[in-house]
Amino acid sequence: MMQMAKSLRIGLAQINSCVGDLDRNVSKIVKTIDEARDKGVEIVCFPEMSIPGYPAEDLLLKPSFIRDNLDALDEIKSASKSITVIVGFIDKGEDIFNAAAIIQDGELMDVYHKHYLPNYGVFDEQRYFKHGDKALVVSIGGVRVGVTICEDIWYSQGPQRVETTVGGAEVVVNINASPYQIDKDKQRERMLATRAKEGLSTLAYVNLIGGQDEL
Repeated sequence: MMQMAKSLRIGLAQINSCVGDLDRNVSKIVKTIDEARDKGVEIVCFPEMSIPGYPAEDLLLKPSFIRDNLDALDEIKSASKSITVIVGFIDKGEDIFNAAAIIQDGELMDVYHKHYLPNYGVFDEQRYFKHGDKALVVSIGGVRVGVTICEDIWYSQGPQRVETTVGGAEVVVNINASPYQIDKDKQRERMLATRAKEGLSTLAYVNLIGGQDEL
């Protein structure tokens, strides 16, 4: 008997989040989730820190902003019936983390914490966040999916290597908030092709759009 190949319909929601405007960001995310569901998407992926906006900088020092961001995540959970959503947010434990929530059918399935925190150019993540140290692979629609955030995918020995070689990930989702730079898109494409070959996996890469004029 011939075995049917597995398939997974992935939506990459390249939205423009506004730093600090949680209500507008959530409204945009929920609307996009509804559109994705209507198009038969099984998993819709949003950019890094898409709930609070990126870079949130000193807003991250305000406990009330962290709480409001977590309340916003609950709103997105409620809107995620019959679909899987990967969305960037600020997680809070013993410290705060640049994180990705994996939500499936209205429930928080798991959370991934960014490993590599850039601290050069316009980036200042080590000032605010604690780094993660665990890889993550989840099963979505019968497909094993790894999750990483931005800088994590640039390193050949990064978490995606563990996700593919140990966790058996067939797809690795990488959510980003990388600023525009001339010719950087070509460099990213070469790097992502290399990561895909190393892991023998499909890569789903989504970046934000828009700009922060002061940066």
